[in-house]
Amino acid sequence: KISVSEALSALHVTEGNTFLELFRQGNASVEIYQPLGHDPQQPHAQDEIYVVISGQGLFQDGTEQYPFGPGDLIFVPAGREHRFLEFTGDFKTWVIFFGD
Repeated sequence: KISVSEALSALHVTEGNTFLELFRQGNASVEIYQPLGHDPQQPHAQDEIYVVISGQGLFQDGTEQYPFGPGDLIFVPAGREHRFLEFTGDFKTWVIFFGD
């Protein structure tokens, strides 16, 4: 069990440190992610699921954009361009990577 508060206290967000892997089993891993001001992500080699903890903004999913907020689950297939845009300062999300 890992609580949000435990994950965030382990993260210690700084300019170069906005995510932390908390669990890995086989080809699946769980991270906590808290970008500062902008989201510099590039497409990943694995599928991803985001579960938004707090904050709101827009999510760019390929060529589409849509709003997100606390409790939302967002799936992104491997290799797809994506990022969080115009998000509030309290934005935090779980990230689950899986697949080959």
